[in-house]
Amino acid sequence: MDTILSQKLGLIAGEGELPMLFAESARKQGFEVVAVSVMPSNTKKLKTACDRVYTKGPGEVQAMIDIMKGEGVNQITFLGKVHKGLLFRPILDARARKMIKDVKRLNDDAVMLRIVEELDGEDISVLDQTIFLKDFFPAKGVICKVQPTEEQMNDIEYGFHIAKEIGRIDLGQSVVVQDRMVLAVETIEGTDKTIERGCKMGSKGATVVKVSKPEQDKRFDVPTVGLRTMQTMKKHGAKVLAIEAGETFAVELDKMIEFANRNKMVFIAV
Repeated sequence: MDTILSQKLGLIAGEGELPMLFAESARKQGFEVVAVSVMPSNTKKLKTACDRVYTKGPGEVQAMIDIMKGEGVNQITFLGKVHKGLLFRPILDARARKMIKDVKRLNDDAVMLRIVEELDGEDISVLDQTIFLKDFFPAKGVICKVQPTEEQMNDIEYGFHIAKEIGRIDLGQSVVVQDRMVLAVETIEGTDKTIERGCKMGSKGATVVKVSKPEQDKRFDVPTVGLRTMQTMKKHGAKVLAIEAGETFAVELDKMIEFANRNKMVFIAV
């Protein structure tokens, strides 16, 4: 959903910079932002960017609904990383456990669509994640100084195709490729761990490709890269980061470009 019906918005905030960027952008445009921080690492920053911030565990679904209804919020956005591994831990409240039990396959889209359905029943709708963040989608082209070689472009094209295929089955959004061979595909562990695992399989100079799913629902799981992505690549020897133009958030873009240039890495949107 991308139609804003109220001047008060809710934010369910995980890790990373996107929740703060959303809150800052929304407030500049005159909206009040009420956040529930589900990851302790972000709570302090959120308090500087939002009107009010509550803290809850990522499995406390009923408490989050109660907060939003108590605040008179009927539109919310999910932003920031919440590790799917929490589904294996006994920290879900009764409502969350029932919701998970209702889902036949615990892939990302199925879980999030079940959450959207539950919120709809409470007259709370979920907004498009990109609604205040479209400026963080790089346009097509090489973003840094270093141009990709022909061999690197071959890996980018092959990686793009494979990443779209794993996205189609909702397995992940990232792959690591070298010499037209797939070294790693993203699963539950997330992009950073995928980069680490893939680079261990190859020699120095791997390519990382991150794309949106072919049927991407922009209410959740929009692909994101940031400075930490590049730092992880540098640590493990990857040299190329390719993202899908107009579909992948790039946060801290200036810092990413500076880091890529300093370390002679390729950064491209395709």
